[in-house]
Amino acid sequence: MATGPLEGIKIIDLTRMAPGPFCTMMLGDMGASVVKVEAPPSSRISSSGKTPEEEIARISAWNPLNRNKRSIILDLKMEEARRAFYEICKESDVVVEGFRPGVVDRLGCDYETINRINESIVYCSISGYGQTGPYRDLVGHDINYIAIGGALGIIGSSDGTPAIPYNIIADFAAGGMHAAFSIVAALVSRSSTGKGQSIDISMSDGVSYLLADSTGQYFRDGTVAQPGIMTLNGGVPYYNVFRCLDGKYISIGCIETWFWENLCKAIGLGTFGEVQFDKDKYEDIFHAMRSRFATRTREEWWIELSSVEDIAVAPVLDISEVETDPHVKQRNMVVDAGIFEGEVVRQIGIGPKFSKTPGSIRSLGRIPGEDTFDVLSESGISKSDIEKLFQSGAAH
Repeated sequence: MATGPLEGIKIIDLTRMAPGPFCTMMLGDMGASVVKVEAPPSSRISSSGKTPEEEIARISAWNPLNRNKRSIILDLKMEEARRAFYEICKESDVVVEGFRPGVVDRLGCDYETINRINESIVYCSISGYGQTGPYRDLVGHDINYIAIGGALGIIGSSDGTPAIPYNIIADFAAGGMHAAFSIVAALVSRSSTGKGQSIDISMSDGVSYLLADSTGQYFRDGTVAQPGIMTLNGGVPYYNVFRCLDGKYISIGCIETWFWENLCKAIGLGTFGEVQFDKDKYEDIFHAMRSRFATRTREEWWIELSSVEDIAVAPVLDISEVETDPHVKQRNMVVDAGIFEGEVVRQIGIGPKFSKTPGSIRSLGRIPGEDTFDVLSESGISKSDIEKLFQSGAAH
């Protein structure tokens, strides 16, 4: 039985920060063989500056971004390490890097160099602002990329103050997932052309790409989405969140008129069922709904409303509650991924559900450098040459 739709695809992961490791986690979950090329120990930074090896191993094992990957350590600033890297690239399908633009050129690991070694290579670069443009050399993080990309400007309260979301949008969706999709698309193209290509993933581009629908409205009629006042970001009572008696929140997504009418009847506010789109009534509706939902706990409301047909409602869960949610559990989105030193490692499951070639978690994250010898040996490098790499510090 195949281990996933990408079984047989070999990926080299040069990335460090969230977008790249998430991208290669997705590809690894789908069966690809992923080799992480990590920096020498002296270049790795920890919060304490002296993280014990035991703790490094535990952190790596529990981190889902490290699963289904082997780890090698090469000092790519050294010529002999680069030569070893080139040997690995000869038999690989994909290289993913997440350095600032220009860094791989200085390291001699850029697309042009690797393409001369292996013209079928798919080479994906993930950066904040991309490889071109006036912002390409600027530093940044998720908050900056969603700011430039347009997402931060439409998330927040009606007073105009932006709300800072967790780093899901730019780092993981516009960066990692965007890259994984693009890599698979390039592999499909290669299947007919035999040629690889370079991919320039900009997280700020990806954010704007995610806003295709909103920007479509703007280009059509000039509507600029504003925080807290639009239908889908808090401006209406039928698509909103409400605080319950226990301080927890419930989400309402009753855009369709029959959903809204059913909700109003179910919570004893039937008179508002026919004025869903009357903005003059919104202040009264908001007040009535806030008062009504505050009379019961979130769980009480969820049990009652979820039993009524055609009401779009769901509790607002935190991560600890997601773990125990019966639907999440039945969908295998929280799984026992493996055993580390006798302890069961729990991780998030695999999102896509394939009927014939499902993804899988085949291994937990490895200790940095744990697979250096094996990977180099598989690449055709002799045992004596590998030992020289270790002795010189080019490999660990």
